[in-house]
Amino acid sequence: MHLEIITPDRKVFAGDVISARFPGADGSFEVLNNHAPLIAALRAGDVTLTGPAGRDTFRIEGGVVEVLRNNVIVLAEGASA
Repeated sequence: MHLEIITPDRKVFAGDVISARFPGADGSFEVLNNHAPLIAALRAGDVTLTGPAGRDTFRIEGGVVEVLRNNVIVLAEGASA
């Protein structure tokens, strides 16, 4: 699935991932390929991405995530690697 992490200032990440774990407002959750459509609020915390080359972690300051047709878009208030 394709995932992008975007802040008001820049695109922090764009690429294909196998799975992504998010700090949801109501608890952490993971998204895999062919996940059902979803929009969720995110709290500050770590987004962990697992891709073909390994794992990456990004710290976000909160935001929202949309999952639709194997495309995941994270609109974060702020993010760092």
